[in-house]
Amino acid sequence: MTQFYQLTATDIHGNQQKFEQFRNKIVLIVNTASRCGFTPQYAELQALYEQYQAQGLEIIGFPCNQFGHQEPDNEAKIQEFCQINYGVSFLMMAKIDVNGENTHQVYQFLKSQQHGKGLFGNAIKWNFTKFLIDSSGNVVGRYAPTVKPAEIAQDIDRLLAKNG
Repeated sequence: MTQFYQLTATDIHGNQQKFEQFRNKIVLIVNTASRCGFTPQYAELQALYEQYQAQGLEIIGFPCNQFGHQEPDNEAKIQEFCQINYGVSFLMMAKIDVNGENTHQVYQFLKSQQHGKGLFGNAIKWNFTKFLIDSSGNVVGRYAPTVKPAEIAQDIDRLLAKNG
């Protein structure tokens, strides 16, 4: 079975990122969209990143256009939108699919580790679904789009304390 640190993905600038670089860090992965009711969560994600990055938190945003076509732009426009409107400095990746036949390997892994509840099984149900990965590469939390990033802070605190 694939481990988190064996994964790779292309960032928003077209560079290959090896997830080995996140070993011993806490990682929050989010599928994002620029034209969604949850888009203001970018500001909250950036605040979390600024609060915890020095202690070992990494946030990775994966733009996705599978929900209501709310991320129709290309990577350059997505990057510009995130920077201008929310000052995003955490890692943004190239646009991917999180469900279906072309599901990116990162989301295949995440969904295999943390099954969703309800009608859709482990499918990602909407933009801004969040996954929390501990410093050993284990998926330890899955959060619905309605869960605000600030509400995840206590789980991040707990994981950072274990690393302490």
